[in-house]
Amino acid sequence: MLAACGQAGTAEKTDTAAGQSQSDAVAGTSQAGETTQTSQSAASNEADQAAIEQYHKFVISQTDQFVKETDAFVKAVKAGDLETAKKLYAPTRMYFERIEPIAESLGDFDPWIDAREGDVPDSEWRGFHRLEKALWVDKSTKGMGKVADQLLQDVKQLRVKVEHVEIDTQMLVTGAVELLNEVSSSKVTGEEERYSHTDLYDFAANVEGAKEIYLVLKPTLEKKDAALAKEIDTRFAELDQSLAPYRKGTDFVLYTELKPEETKKLSQTIDALAEPLSKIGTVLEG
Repeated sequence: MLAACGQAGTAEKTDTAAGQSQSDAVAGTSQAGETTQTSQSAASNEADQAAIEQYHKFVISQTDQFVKETDAFVKAVKAGDLETAKKLYAPTRMYFERIEPIAESLGDFDPWIDAREGDVPDSEWRGFHRLEKALWVDKSTKGMGKVADQLLQDVKQLRVKVEHVEIDTQMLVTGAVELLNEVSSSKVTGEEERYSHTDLYDFAANVEGAKEIYLVLKPTLEKKDAALAKEIDTRFAELDQSLAPYRKGTDFVLYTELKPEETKKLSQTIDALAEPLSKIGTVLEG
């Protein structure tokens, strides 16, 4: 009986040891999995941060140029130099249009700088479009000195604010899609530049702004969904080709020169890009 008890005790110890070994193995596997997930999460966070920092540098460079070009535009307006002011108007606005989602996130800068007639009460209307009307409709900048000075002040203040603007990946994705949707839903109608008809400058700048956001996110996207990245590349290329016939060097033809079927085609090409671009957020979060 003692021998039998000894054998039973030994068996119990063996079973216990085996069970503990299996438990340790499971725990080790779990810890390894957690370590892998933690490493992947850290790598993802680093990639996100790198993209945000790269885009922030782009925003700062754009606003630096925006201040410089707005200063030249304002000087022309205040000097009554209509031709120079008209020439500078659309190219200057492109710097703002490329980073519009950032400006919109910082309070009232968008209506101060970019409000169209009717968007705000007449007594509060200022910015580029107020000066656009003076240049193309009134054909005079008389009395516009205060509006011009306020515009430059607003643009300089925007530059100060973007230095410390908070940006995250979701904001980038949403901003890129919003830029394209704005083109497709409003700019394609010709309402944005209703006096100067320089809508294609805004159109192109919005697309360029969306593309810059995509490019900073592209390395991460390619690792998670290379097919989607390839599709977006193709759609951007198609859009560039659609805009090419309307370019004149660094300039664009007046929007009134486009036929209805041409504006419709541009809108469709924008929509074809916006659809896959809107999927980026889901893929990056997955």
